[in-house]
Amino acid sequence: MPSIFVINLARSTERLANSQRQLAAHGLSFERIDAVDGATLSQAQLNSHYSASLNKQNYHYPLSVGQIGCYLSHRKAWQTIVERQLDYAIVLEDDFILENDLSNTIKNIAQLPFDWQMIKLSAYQNRTRPIAYQVPLQHEQQLVIHKKLMTGCCATAISYQGAKQLLAATDTFGRPVDCDLQHIWETQVAGYSLLPYPFAQNCEQVSDIKSRSAVRVKKSFLTRKVQQLSSAINNHFATAAFIKHTKRSTLSSNNKKGATAPFYS
Repeated sequence: MPSIFVINLARSTERLANSQRQLAAHGLSFERIDAVDGATLSQAQLNSHYSASLNKQNYHYPLSVGQIGCYLSHRKAWQTIVERQLDYAIVLEDDFILENDLSNTIKNIAQLPFDWQMIKLSAYQNRTRPIAYQVPLQHEQQLVIHKKLMTGCCATAISYQGAKQLLAATDTFGRPVDCDLQHIWETQVAGYSLLPYPFAQNCEQVSDIKSRSAVRVKKSFLTRKVQQLSSAINNHFATAAFIKHTKRSTLSSNNKKGATAPFYS
């Protein structure tokens, strides 16, 4: 049974109780990750990993203290995976809805014949996106590669090597955490989705750790279009390489589960 981490602010006791009720109903235990409350951090603490210059270069508005705290909270979970040398862990934000029994999901992950770094177990506000490649699994589930990685970090499985690489790649960041995870050509961490998702995001709850900044910075139309085009091109080639890597790995059972996935090879 993998470790399950729930990211939760100390003041969000009702959310924690709801998380506990849902997981206990399926006989699952979890460990609470004390979320970083960005509103309580000093400017020096906020800037320990967040870069305003990188943000200005790569994103269209400054991150709020809540978004910075959310990012630092996920880095805290990744650090826990690395420090304990866990094969992998399921990392949850405390606004999840557990829709399906996790047993089949855990069995399918355990039986994957190839390496992986990250598997999305939910999508932001339950959105959908075109699928580029899929691998059929047991129990009517599929492991898929979307044309672009889904946004949202409500529920994600992260391997040891995935967590280690993410920590190294995001030591300095300027975008929201789920946006950075989409830039797989930068992080070198590629992600699958496991469908149907066992988790959904509670869209009726407003996140209390990652509210968006009210500040907006205008960028020239041309600058934003160039950034979008560059991202689309990089994503196209990186996703194609990831699919190629997955096809190769599917044919071989020699790869260790949770090992690094050099999808640019």
